[in-house]
Amino acid sequence: MGVAPSPNDTGTPQRIIPIVAVGGPAAGDDSSAVVSLYESEQKIYARSVFGWFNRWRWAMVWATQGVFYGLPWLSMNDRQAMLFDLVARRFYIFNLVLYPQDLIYLTGLLIISALSLFLFTAVAGRLWCGYTCPQTVYTEIFMWVERKIEGDRLARMRLDKAPLGAAKLARKSAKHAVWIAIGLWTGFTFVGYFTPIRVLTSEVVSLSLGPWELFWVLFYGFATYGNAGWMREQVCKYMCPYARFQSAMFDRDTLIVTYDEARGEGRGSRPRSDTPADYHAKGLGDCIDCSLCVQVCPTGIDIRNGLQYECISCSACIDVCDGVMDKMHYPRGLIRNSTQNGISQKLSRSAIFRRVLRPRVLVYGTVLAVVSLGLIWSLLTRASFRVDVVRDRGVIARMVGQGQIENVYRLQIMNATEHQQHYRLHVTGIEGVRIVSDPVVFVDAANSRWVPVRVQIPPNAAAGSYPISFMIAAQGIPPDEVIEKSVFLVPR
Repeated sequence: MGVAPSPNDTGTPQRIIPIVAVGGPAAGDDSSAVVSLYESEQKIYARSVFGWFNRWRWAMVWATQGVFYGLPWLSMNDRQAMLFDLVARRFYIFNLVLYPQDLIYLTGLLIISALSLFLFTAVAGRLWCGYTCPQTVYTEIFMWVERKIEGDRLARMRLDKAPLGAAKLARKSAKHAVWIAIGLWTGFTFVGYFTPIRVLTSEVVSLSLGPWELFWVLFYGFATYGNAGWMREQVCKYMCPYARFQSAMFDRDTLIVTYDEARGEGRGSRPRSDTPADYHAKGLGDCIDCSLCVQVCPTGIDIRNGLQYECISCSACIDVCDGVMDKMHYPRGLIRNSTQNGISQKLSRSAIFRRVLRPRVLVYGTVLAVVSLGLIWSLLTRASFRVDVVRDRGVIARMVGQGQIENVYRLQIMNATEHQQHYRLHVTGIEGVRIVSDPVVFVDAANSRWVPVRVQIPPNAAAGSYPISFMIAAQGIPPDEVIEKSVFLVPR
């Protein structure tokens, strides 16, 4: 068996075509050949494209990166507006002050993100991948830098084939220098969400970065440089799990990038002066087989071959095909956003959109709305402080003066406001139970404090375990109260 690769004049990856010889080797032929079962990945030279979808894609690049790079520099209440202080175990999100005990909110946020992904995928395919996925966004930025320094597609192909010289070395070095700078700035910004970014800036300037800060700046910067500069479509095709299970959320009414085969086939070039009657008489459709839709695809696929898992729904092929249709004076939409049912049944745009509200979409939307409203309601009604009650293991239960029975507890009071608060403690659950330590506690702004609390009951209680409740009331405006349950042990 031999392997014959198809010609690759366009720089796009081609499939290997296996050739199987019928019969044995020729007489006297003792040679043996080693045939590779795999083809090495060929570099994709994506062509620049302009159009409506490209403008939307760049709008999302500006929006997402404006938020990512700009948010750490915003200040609020004399602190960084968005800061995840792992050392102090406090997380600041604008006016919210969260503690590790508030992990439930992160869980809710992750559930909302997953449900949103399911909903958007069921309705309109891989919109996330094509417009807001970090891999897509940074690849778009890195490709823009590459085009500005090395030129567009053909210029980059010629440059790569040219022998190494001063001009080639200068262009390649400049490109990678800019890529590395973007990667390091991205890593620096990422760490700035965990270390105050102004403090981090002074540490960078004075070359006094801590080992973990330096590690994460370099690690995240290297990941950005490697994924967006070198791996690119390979991350989407081979590493991202979403590409593998997306088909479970697709159906024939999911909006995807589609090629109108009935209108486009057969493919072939023709003079621009040909009328529809002329090229239809030759057995040709509207596709002039220019291959531009393949050249602009960031994953190197041919959308004319049908729905493929590598397609990230960036719609670059739609932009370039619409431009070709305009030049040929043909109607737009040979490649367009449609559904499999819309193409096969020739549905109108309004009929396609009427099919959006189908059962799976309604289920995803309803669950997403319920979880989102629940999370918002929980955040709006959350107490201004949290309390954890822990029994003092060193003193389980003891007899004190006048036969009183005493248990000792430790209360962790976490002030989630940004001003000092004082709290009054009270206990109920057993007749005669009382707090004999100081019932008033002060906690600094956005801080926590462990408070030892001594609780006593009269001596006539029978041995056993009794439920009690601590009531902690904030003496602020408006007042707030938290109730935490525990048990009181009476020894035999």
